[in-house]
Amino acid sequence: MRRIAVIGAGQMGAGIAQTIAQHGIHVMISDIDRAHAEAGKATIGKSLSKLVGRGKLEADDAEGVLSRIEPVGDYSPMAEADLIIEAATEREEIKKTIFENAGKVLADNAIMASNTSSIPITRMANYSPDPSRFIGLHFFNPVPVMGLIEVIPGLATAPETTDRISAFAEMLGKQVVLSQDEPGFVVNRILLPMINEAVFVLGQSTAGIADIDKGCRLGLNHPMGPLELADFVGLDTCLDIIKVLYKTTRDGKYRPAPLLVKYVEAGWLGRKTGRGFYDYTGDAPVPTR
Repeated sequence: MRRIAVIGAGQMGAGIAQTIAQHGIHVMISDIDRAHAEAGKATIGKSLSKLVGRGKLEADDAEGVLSRIEPVGDYSPMAEADLIIEAATEREEIKKTIFENAGKVLADNAIMASNTSSIPITRMANYSPDPSRFIGLHFFNPVPVMGLIEVIPGLATAPETTDRISAFAEMLGKQVVLSQDEPGFVVNRILLPMINEAVFVLGQSTAGIADIDKGCRLGLNHPMGPLELADFVGLDTCLDIIKVLYKTTRDGKYRPAPLLVKYVEAGWLGRKTGRGFYDYTGDAPVPTR
């Protein structure tokens, strides 16, 4: 693949674009307007500067990566892309609009992929011009660091599409997990119920934030406790995913924890807002309760 487009210049989209550009591929990045796309590229520039400062990347190489990232203001340049990756927020109505509009310029042999972490691929494929060339391509945050990509074919996805996307993921230096199109796929089907249950444990005052996270770090040998991880992912994103699992399966075990809903309603979304289960406004994170 020679040219790739990423729709969404936030944390995930910027990380995807950076990773692709670091592997020598020209990547277009877009968002709701050109200014947001430019801001996404600026974020990538800061990330690369940190790598240069740590001695993990040469300055010339960083400049080369940035030169391969092209902010665009609309979808028309994506007619030249071999792959269009949607990396917008986890709201199906937003993704639907993106697929319908980007589908108008999708080249005849190009693939459209979604970075969704939970929404059914088979259903979203119907928003694209050709479901046989639509697939789930789930990166993990932070994208340049995490070594995993989930590849999720929908019911109508052609085997050739799955093969091309799996080869692309491996070209990026990632390990591939192939998942069937079931709610939450593999990782989030396991992870989000754990995070949700940790919030239930907190809400029922079984233990405090620090002890819940310590218990999972030491007792389960996890590098990060579930509440700390929820803050890192974003509590709004966690809530969106668990809602999809609950709505899709109607299984009560996926019922969102009331305290998680309250935190999102309060705007306490984790690291990105400075407060979630931890307060990030000081020199080090502090549990909020």
